[in-house]
Amino acid sequence: MATAPSEIGLLAYPNVQLASLYGLVDLFGIADRIARHRKAVSTPLLRVCRLECDDKGVVRNLDGNEAGLPAIIILPPSLAEPPREPWTAALADYLRQCHAQGSVLASVCIGAFLLAETGLLDGRQATTHWSYAALLAERFAEIEVDSAKIVIDDGDIITAAGLMSWTDLGLKLVEKLLGTGVMVETGRAMLVDPGGREQRHYSVFSPRLNHGDEAILAVQHWLQQAYAGEVDIKAMAARAGLERRTFLRRFGRATGLRPVEYCQQLRVTKARDMLETTRLSFDRIAWNVGYGDPVSFRKIFVRTMGLTPGDYRRRFGAA
Repeated sequence: MATAPSEIGLLAYPNVQLASLYGLVDLFGIADRIARHRKAVSTPLLRVCRLECDDKGVVRNLDGNEAGLPAIIILPPSLAEPPREPWTAALADYLRQCHAQGSVLASVCIGAFLLAETGLLDGRQATTHWSYAALLAERFAEIEVDSAKIVIDDGDIITAAGLMSWTDLGLKLVEKLLGTGVMVETGRAMLVDPGGREQRHYSVFSPRLNHGDEAILAVQHWLQQAYAGEVDIKAMAARAGLERRTFLRRFGRATGLRPVEYCQQLRVTKARDMLETTRLSFDRIAWNVGYGDPVSFRKIFVRTMGLTPGDYRRRFGAA
C-alpha cells in the first residue's frame, strides 16, 4: 500500500512575498522528484497545499482539505513591515489550533512576528532577519532572539532568518522528511549551499540613533568619526557631559550595548569594509581601526562575524 505523502502548507497572508511561495513550491517539487527517482516510485512523497489568510484573519485551504491539517505550516516572509493589524490575532488562534493538533509551525523572516503572536515561542529560541531582531525582542520579551543563526529547529517550531532563507528552511524540511541524501541533491540541483552559513556573516551593524537621548547621540556621532583613536569611557562620559555611572546606564539603555561592545562593532564594521574593498593585510587593517594587537582583534572579529578574516575576504571580497 502506498504511503500518504507528507503535506506542507504554504500560508499566504496580506503582503506576503510571492517569490518565496513560488520558490518553495519549486524546491519541494524538485525534492519530491528526486526522492521518487531514488525510491523508484511514481506516487508523490511530498505534497504542497496553499493556505490563504485574508485581511480578517480567516484561513482557507485553496486545495481542499481531504487530508486534514498539513503536517507542516510555513509562514513565508513579507516585503512589508512586521504587521500589527487586527487580522494577526485571528491568524494566531488558527495557528495555535493547528499546533495543538500536531502541525509543525515554521516561519521565515517577518513570519516570525506572526508566529510570535501565538505565544508558542515564549521561552524558546527564535530567529528572524537581523535588522528586525531587536524589534522582535522588544515586542515579545519572552522570546530568546538569536539573530546569528539562519535556521533554529526546535522540533515542533522552526524559524528561519532573512528573506532568502526560505531556501535554508526548505532544505531543512526536505532533510527531515526525505533524508539527507535527497536534501543534498536538491541543494545541488538548485545551486543552493545546504549548510555552513550563519546570518551574522551577512548582518550589518545598525546602531540605534532614534532613542531620544541627545547626550548619548552626541557620543555616538563622535565615535563614528573617532573609532580608530584611543577612546575610553572617561572620554565618552566627558563628551556626554555626564558622570561615569550615569553615562554607562544611559548608554546601555539607549544603544542596547556596553560602550566597549559598541566600539568593537564599529571597528569590525570598518574592518569588514576594508576586507571587502582592499588587499591590505589584516594586521594593517587592525592598526587602521585602532587595535595595536592584531591577535586580539582577530578574536573579536571571529566572535562577531563567525568567520576568520581570510574566510570573510574570500567570501565577500572583490574579485
